[in-house]
Amino acid sequence: MTDSVPRQSLAMRLRNNFLTGLVICAPIAITIWLTWTFIHWADSWVKPYIPAHYNPENYFQFAIPGFGLLIALVFITLIGFLGKNLIGRTIVEFGDSLFNRTPLVRTVHKSLKQIFETVLKDKGTSFNKAAMIEYPSAGLWSIVFVATDARGEIATKFTSMGKDMVACFLPPTPFPTAGFLVYVPREKLVPLDMSPEDAAKLIISVGLVTPPEEAVPLVAGGERKVKAKARKKD
Repeated sequence: MTDSVPRQSLAMRLRNNFLTGLVICAPIAITIWLTWTFIHWADSWVKPYIPAHYNPENYFQFAIPGFGLLIALVFITLIGFLGKNLIGRTIVEFGDSLFNRTPLVRTVHKSLKQIFETVLKDKGTSFNKAAMIEYPSAGLWSIVFVATDARGEIATKFTSMGKDMVACFLPPTPFPTAGFLVYVPREKLVPLDMSPEDAAKLIISVGLVTPPEEAVPLVAGGERKVKAKARKKD
């Protein structure tokens, strides 16, 4: 004699249907809202500087969302094109010299310029790997994003001590927009096979959204063995 499956009450079925709909609708709604908010933010900054006779909203009876963002993208691309030729480089160097002679402003300008140059130069290698480090104490592990190899004085100091250091970003949960810069010996890093996007989902969801993975054994130094694909026998 088999046990019959208990029937769910109407309230339970409605609750499950509501939660299923929430899972489907919430990500879509939030994505649309964030995109719409960003477009309006960009438009509010750019549109006031567009001459009236170039603004299509003056010829139509409705607003055109994203027009300001489009103008900003075209303007930035044009500046990049001009910055590659001799005249453009001369203008950029003149502007840099003005900023560098201004107290306080030069510190902010130099820092921001160095950050953007470093990030864009290393865009193929920066923050494209997730790893784990033993933090905040022994036996406790945290997810980090590998930024770049240590450079400058920090690299020199630790190289003389026989240590190869790596700069990592340690984000908090559930909002990884702020965090800590930590320098970790390369051998202390445990690299993860998951993508940075999956690692970010894991952090934001407080461990609830776990990406699928295949068990890959670790060897000394945190390196992962490469599993050879089995060949079919003839």
